[in-house]
Amino acid sequence: MTTPFARKALLGTAIAASIGIGYAIGAQPHMTASIGLLQSARAELAAATPNKGGHRERALQLIDQAIGEVRSGIAFAGG
Repeated sequence: MTTPFARKALLGTAIAASIGIGYAIGAQPHMTASIGLLQSARAELAAATPNKGGHRERALQLIDQAIGEVRSGIAFAGG
């Protein structure tokens, strides 16, 4: 059985992976939209109880990193 946290962490991972694919094929609108999705995933993780053995905190850090990478990609592409 998958926990809500695991589903959200998996969603964040899938979004982060799709960002790289979207950028590689030049999908600028998807890059912009992904920031909102990542921010939503971050808000859900932040609202979760912090007793996850450090995994919740690491997921928050990775989402923050992904948001930064997306913004850098958008800036690099001139958007």
